[in-house]
Amino acid sequence: MEIAARNKLQVKEFFQALETEDAGAVAELFAENGVHRNPYASGLFSEGAVGKEAIKAYWEPVFPNFDGMEFPIEYNYAMEDPAMVLVKFEGRIKLKGDAGWYKNDYYATFKFNEAGLIEEYVEIFNPIVAAQGFGLIDQIKSQNETKMEKVNFNSEGLNLVGNLYYPADYQEGKAYPTIVVSGSWTTVKEQMAGLYAEKFAEKGFITLAFDFRNYGESEGQPRFWENPTMKVQDIKNAVSFLETLPQVDNDRIGAFAVCAGSMYTLMAAAEDFRIKAVVTAASWLHDAEAVKLFYGGEEGVNEKVTAARKAKEVFAKEGFVEYIETISTTNPVAAMYGPFDYYLNPERGAVKEWSNDKFAVMSWEDWLTLDPMPYAPNLAASTLMIHSDGCVLPQYTKNFFNDIKTTDKELVWIDTDLESPMQQFNFYDQPEEVSLAVEKGADWFGAKL
Repeated sequence: MEIAARNKLQVKEFFQALETEDAGAVAELFAENGVHRNPYASGLFSEGAVGKEAIKAYWEPVFPNFDGMEFPIEYNYAMEDPAMVLVKFEGRIKLKGDAGWYKNDYYATFKFNEAGLIEEYVEIFNPIVAAQGFGLIDQIKSQNETKMEKVNFNSEGLNLVGNLYYPADYQEGKAYPTIVVSGSWTTVKEQMAGLYAEKFAEKGFITLAFDFRNYGESEGQPRFWENPTMKVQDIKNAVSFLETLPQVDNDRIGAFAVCAGSMYTLMAAAEDFRIKAVVTAASWLHDAEAVKLFYGGEEGVNEKVTAARKAKEVFAKEGFVEYIETISTTNPVAAMYGPFDYYLNPERGAVKEWSNDKFAVMSWEDWLTLDPMPYAPNLAASTLMIHSDGCVLPQYTKNFFNDIKTTDKELVWIDTDLESPMQQFNFYDQPEEVSLAVEKGADWFGAKL
């Protein structure tokens, strides 16, 4: 009998032995050091076995779990090398207690020796179908998902609320490198900060996204007051909180931020040497000249600062807070005026936890008079900045980077056809930009923390 035909008959003998639930007969079809291999083990399915006795032991406990097995072969094909046979078959397994049938499509390769015994059997199937059939989907998810814990910490006498994210393989008793994550101005932890915090946790870090004072679930009055000085201090106090946690390695704390959060984070890191590494994406960095470009020139800036001072006086005397819209496509007085989809689209950043109609007018003075540029010469933390000509104020990011004190720094400039500032918003939540920032950021933190 020709070799290919003999080997194809051995394949049929293999499946007949499985259907009769004879583990000994299955093992006898293998060479003494034969290998049964299952590439989709992943901790959920058996990896297979090596050697006759191990293969027998592999199959013996399987059969009692079911009320029968069928393996109809769709094709049994001898390859150019007659020692190799490729098989496509269906697995039909009757579940206990009249629970129905588990069915899946399989491909397998058999490699035979000269005596016609199996040297290697490799079995491939659809792991998702298998997981569904055996109720393992939740187990798969739990093995691959990050874990999140709501936390509270003190910042200047106020209770701040955050979400602490853990790696999927988190182990108690181990101390991890940890990252404080900050989003853009006016935002809450359920927006870009939470997204990036979860993504970095998937890379093996503990991460913290929190609501700054006056926003979200955190305390602070007046509500929706964008106060950079307070936000810088909140980041420092977040670091102090993390240092109290046994799961945090206090010598490996870093900070990541996007947009205006980059401004606050860079300022905090320049003053707080406990922050050992910083990564920014699409940083918003301005000075007295830059704000004129966005807020109506010198006259517009002066009007807003004057309005803010009046609003502060009224609040001090009467307790009344004057608000304007945070985002609008029709009202030019809004804090952000334009078709900025991230803040308008509920599928993106217009989440229920965020306010689209309350920006405290008193914020203008604090925001428009802020100048982070002098902080660069004091920044000693390892710093990676990711930006492009399609993001906001690209020259300001270059200027800040050039002035950073440490030589342990890198500026990643992304090629784009998008005009400024449209790519800015992509870094908030779009997969391409977010993935790029996370990959480069995770590599940076991995090397520097």
